[in-house]
Amino acid sequence: MDTEALKRWCRAYPGAVETLHAAPSNILVYSAGGKFFAYFKTSEPERWRFSIKVTPERFVELTDMPGAKPARFMGRHHWVTIVDVRRLPDDYLAELVDWSYRRALGNLSRKRQAEVLADADEAQRARLSPIAPPKARPRLVSLRPPGRRAGGRS
Repeated sequence: MDTEALKRWCRAYPGAVETLHAAPSNILVYSAGGKFFAYFKTSEPERWRFSIKVTPERFVELTDMPGAKPARFMGRHHWVTIVDVRRLPDDYLAELVDWSYRRALGNLSRKRQAEVLADADEAQRARLSPIAPPKARPRLVSLRPPGRRAGGRS
């Protein structure tokens, strides 16, 4: 799949919005309900590098492949940058983008998900069911004795 075909693929998702951000970001963003699911870098020397969010397992798999690396500033959130999209098989790339879109939908409220998927037919809704984000880690409990303030004064 070339860059133009991938752009058409991203635009074809229900509720997908394409937004071009000028300097200093220089990115072409695809979002659903205000949540990013993919973006292209539009400035040199990284022109048309493609970034998507992936599972932690796919992150390790992709970053071990030549031509893919952790996305700048977003790698810790499991975003991967693919240098040349033509090197990946079309169905594999489509599967990665589908997952990223579904994860973006999962970060929306149920009401907002319904609004985004309102124009989708039943087959699309079944294929693009939202993926909920993982549950938050429990907060650490403070071990200070009750009745004492943090500054040391009582």
